[in-house]
Order: sequence, then structure tokens, then C-alpha cells
Amino acid sequence: MKRTALNQIHKQAGAKMVEFAGFEMPIEYSGIKEEHMTVREAVGVFDVSHMGEFWVKGPQAQELVGRVTTNDVSKLMIGQAQYSCFPNGKGGIVDDLLVYYYAPEKYLLVVNASNIEKDWNWIVSNNTNGAILENSSDEISQLAIQGPKATAALQKLTTVDLSAIKYYTFVTGSIGGVDDVIISATGYTGSGGFELYFRNAVAEQLWKAIFEAGAEFGIKPIGLAARDTLRLEMGYCLYGNDIDDSTSPIEAGLGWITKFNGHHFIDKDFLLMQKQEGVDRKLRGFEMIDRGIPRHDYELTDQDGNVIGRVTSGTMSPILNKGIGMAYVNKAYAAIGTEVFLNVRNKQLKAKIVKLPFINPV
Repeated sequence: MKRTALNQIHKQAGAKMVEFAGFEMPIEYSGIKEEHMTVREAVGVFDVSHMGEFWVKGPQAQELVGRVTTNDVSKLMIGQAQYSCFPNGKGGIVDDLLVYYYAPEKYLLVVNASNIEKDWNWIVSNNTNGAILENSSDEISQLAIQGPKATAALQKLTTVDLSAIKYYTFVTGSIGGVDDVIISATGYTGSGGFELYFRNAVAEQLWKAIFEAGAEFGIKPIGLAARDTLRLEMGYCLYGNDIDDSTSPIEAGLGWITKFNGHHFIDKDFLLMQKQEGVDRKLRGFEMIDRGIPRHDYELTDQDGNVIGRVTSGTMSPILNKGIGMAYVNKAYAAIGTEVFLNVRNKQLKAKIVKLPFINPV
């Protein structure tokens, strides 16, 4: 099992450790609900150093990134980031990712931990025009500092004006005495904050500096379990649950990152046909009316018990105090407000289709 540079710090903090994507990772520290509310109300820190980082460089960099991703990379200015996905040539998704336009002829792609090898092989196999590729996944650590007090906590550690870094933009600067940190106004929680990328060797130094600076704001370490409940309240997709090689970005509600004007990308014609002609199923949010917690792979039915969908992600929302989930549902049942039923141990529990996100925290 791989370990991040902060593995010992998590254990000293009393984290419950589990295997995730080949890494030993903290699933929780003080408890999922407490950690969840810390991020919604104050500031929490996630070690997400298991994520993958690929550099794409040289005169052919933009051409390659544009061809393998659905979003329009040509629209990026240096210092901007973009959410995107790799289409797989069969109408499905290899992975979702962040694209950073770091410098002229230089992009950073941040991919999911469980897909590092698969994504690397995919981009290498599509690199037909000689872009320079570098897999830096093992050299780079990443922390997500998330929550409404994240900016105030981190501002104590840097002369960079953090409030000037707009959503989905980034700068490279010094923070906590560490130079060359990518400071990115992105995140997977919906509660604001930053993601920091830096060398493994300085991970403990930066972690300690952040926790000292954040002490007055109630800063806490946050595990992967609360990361999941936070992202689900926002309706953010999780690869392997809500999207995978068998789901198209159009079905998954990711038409907004699938840009058909101008650039040519893998599966463009097929996905354009889906957009124009419609799809048979759609990824939708639903919330429970009856008491119950939806779980991955539970069935959704109509009132007569006919299966009309399948749950991809589900949990008890700490903010709403009710069960919430996402599911692919037949298009006839995909309208907001439609009543559906969750099949739990042969009981039909009432739920309804709702608009995402489930909450608006910021």
C-alpha cells in the first residue's frame, strides 16, 4: 500500500485509516458529522496527496489536451483552471479531471487516485503528435483547505492576496515559508477555499503551519468519509459511482463541460448526437420523503414497483438531516418534483427528484 507524506501525522491525530485507491488514507478523525459541519461552518483540511498529476508540455500540448478532453481548453488563459473529462472513444468517461493552464505550452492535469495508471496509459496512447508528458503523481502532495474561514486562515501565511484569486483560477507563490506552491481556488465541497500543490518534502512543514494559522478559526483535519458527504450535498460526481466508462457526460448532466464549438475531441460526434436527440436516462438528485438512507446500487421504482433507476451515490445529509442521493433514472421520471420510491429490503420508501445542488452553502 502506498502512503502519502502525511501518513504519520494522520495516525498521530488518531485518524481511522483505510485502504483507498491503493493508498492508506484517513477515512475519519473525530466523526463524519462533526468533520462535515467543520467544513460547512469553519475550515477543514483534507490530505488529497493520493490524486494524480500529469504535466503536458511543448508546442503540441494544447492540441493533445484539447483532443482528449471535452471542455474547450483553448478558452483558458494562463492562471485559469477548468473542470473536464476524458471521453473513452465509446461514449463513456475514462475519468474526470482538472486542467490547469500553468504557463505557455504547459498544462497540469489533476486526475483521480484510482485512475492514475489508466489515465496515464490513455493519454500516452493518444499522444500522436509528440507532446512532452511527465507523470509527477509520486512527487506532488496536495492539501484541500476548505470552508468559509479558509481564506482568513491561509492569509496569515502568505503575502499573496488570496481574496483576489477568483474561483477556478490559481497562482504560484510562497505560503507557510514554502516557495512554488500552486494556490488554486478550487475544491470538492462547495464551501469555498483552496487546493495547494507542493513538493512531498515540505508536506509536514506546510501542514503544521496551516494548523497553527487556523487554530483560532477551529481548524480540523477532515477524512475521506466527510469529503464524500460534502461533495454529495453539492451534487458533484464521484468517478466509479456517478460516472464511469459506461456513462456519457450528457447522461451525467455534464453537458456544461462538453463544448461542441470549435475544438475536435474524442467522441465529439456521438456526444453531439446525444445532446441533440436526447438520452434515455439522466443522472438526477433525489431526496427522501420517508425516513431512509439511499445507498449505492439500490433500486428506484415507480409506485407499482417497476424499476426506473439505480442509485449511484447516497447518504444522510448532515445539513438537511434527510437521506439524499443521485441516480440514473429513466427520462420519463427525470423531471424535477417527480415522485419515486427507494427499494430498501423490499420496502418502498417515498422520495422525489430534486434540482442539484441539494444545498447552497456559500
